[in-house]
Amino acid sequence: MIGLIVRRLLQLPIILLVIFTITLALAWALPGNPLENPDRPVPPDIEYALKQQYHLDSFWSFYGHYLYNATGARYIKERAGGDIAERRRRAIESGIEPPRRPIFDLGPSLRQRDWSVNTIIAESLPVSMTLGGLAILLAIALGLTAGILGATRPNSMLDVTTLIIALIGISLPSFVIGTALLLVFGVWLGVSPVQGLHSPWALLLPAVTLSLPFAAYIARLTRMGMIDALATDYVRTARAKGVSERNILLRHALKNAFLPVLSYLGPATALAMTGSFVVERVFSIPGLGRNFVNAVQNKDFTLIIGVVLVFSTMLILFNLVVDLLYRWIDPRIE
Repeated sequence: MIGLIVRRLLQLPIILLVIFTITLALAWALPGNPLENPDRPVPPDIEYALKQQYHLDSFWSFYGHYLYNATGARYIKERAGGDIAERRRRAIESGIEPPRRPIFDLGPSLRQRDWSVNTIIAESLPVSMTLGGLAILLAIALGLTAGILGATRPNSMLDVTTLIIALIGISLPSFVIGTALLLVFGVWLGVSPVQGLHSPWALLLPAVTLSLPFAAYIARLTRMGMIDALATDYVRTARAKGVSERNILLRHALKNAFLPVLSYLGPATALAMTGSFVVERVFSIPGLGRNFVNAVQNKDFTLIIGVVLVFSTMLILFNLVVDLLYRWIDPRIE
């Protein structure tokens, strides 16, 4: 198990480098200029100076400069040379709060001036993680319940109903579900805020909206796994020994049926915590997804790359956790 963790962590920088290269190439090909201001045109000499400052004069110049900052190479070099300590000393002597350079510096936002990508992610990621975590918990509860109920009576009315609900949850886009929930509970009934995070209850409708597609997949995986598990010899033996149906379902069948669900939860959790772009847009939640959508619209290279790298890192780490849980639940898996 230790070898698996070491291998995955050694592969992480290589995977992130490939993702960074592809993301930058795609973002660079987007039409538009990140330095343009529709309200106040930028003079050519100022635009040229800004391009030099942000290394936007060429693809490879930006590529190398970004890697120099984001990988921590600049931080290590300045730390080793004493530059950081010297700047802090001068700032303290001048009575100014010395800025702290992050180890992995993702650069300044090209459109949100006076904001760094590290600051934007640090403020918006907890919101998205809270929303995504609540959505995944709801999805697990709803999906497992629907899957178990459907598997206990295959092809019955209950089973068909859960399958239809799961199909609707998979088929309907999140913005349709979110708009419908806003209309019913926010406008007609008035029991939920229409937008923003003014109270803890404001997270409920977005979490339900985000959880339904995940719950639908979990329900289908659980149903198929439970049907296969209930038909095995060890379940028939347990029934012959007089084991209660509840223990058979929860302690024997569900343990094996949960393995496909567990493999799905890795990428699903990462996607829910960082990729709720549409849901955050519909409910006006200041999370990472909304910032990513704005960054793509404004061709904000640094923010686009920063969000993609954070999402990719979480995806890799969650998949690693899933693999470790796989081995813990079933030691036969290598």
